[in-house]
Amino acid sequence: MQSSLRIAFIGGGNMAGALISGLVKNLAAPTQVHVIDLNPDSLQNLVHRYGVSTSTSIENSLDAQLQEVDVIVLAVKPQQLHTVAASLLPCVKNQLILSVAAGIRAADLSRWLGGYTKIVRAMPNTPAMIGLGMSGLYAMDAVSEQERALAQNIMQAVGETLWVAQENMIDAVTAVSGSGPAYVFYFIEALQEAAQQLGFDAAQARQLALATFNGAAQLAKQSDETVNILRERVTSKGGTTYAALCSMDASSVKTAIHQAVQAAAQRGKELGDEFGQN
Repeated sequence: MQSSLRIAFIGGGNMAGALISGLVKNLAAPTQVHVIDLNPDSLQNLVHRYGVSTSTSIENSLDAQLQEVDVIVLAVKPQQLHTVAASLLPCVKNQLILSVAAGIRAADLSRWLGGYTKIVRAMPNTPAMIGLGMSGLYAMDAVSEQERALAQNIMQAVGETLWVAQENMIDAVTAVSGSGPAYVFYFIEALQEAAQQLGFDAAQARQLALATFNGAAQLAKQSDETVNILRERVTSKGGTTYAALCSMDASSVKTAIHQAVQAAAQRGKELGDEFGQN
């Protein structure tokens, strides 16, 4: 735990809550975390769960909290960030700005902050809520190695991290791991439905699908072998798995997944273009 670290969150929604949970467990005391959100119910929940300090407006926090913190985490909706940045201008001095707002490019955020460049973009995903997130990170050139390490430590409080050298790769991270949990849920949903079609009730189908997916994912993570080798090991030619995979190949399932991820990446780029027009 870094006893001197001071962090302010702008936004107190689900992702902020996940990060705060990880931080107070691993990196900072509750007294070192301040949260600003317009919703008093969200703030009350965070105070009850984590004991952090809160405020309902940036203006009320300018002197006491924001100007003295080490890191300002921007965890608001993308369409709100331009307005938030304008409110932050008077208090941005030498803090690291860590943005988890999807789609907002660092250059646009820097422009909204009057040319401020100590900015790191992070793209976490929803498993961060249980400490099993995957976050892509990109830093502007003005961010020091120490500040990069600080951003990484914050995001690692809720899971794994991966740095990218070019910001456009954040769109790729969004497409693979940011949106990825939805793909996994989609597959689990289909597997559950197939199990029910074979005669299992809903609870049994859920148990079979979740245990199978979780076990296979853990095996892949813990094994030194590639996933295609692991797949081949359970695919005897002419057997049941072989029949299922042949059916998937005939339906171009793998191609459809490739195209879906490409579509997500393209949409991420488009959203960046749209959000950055202000």
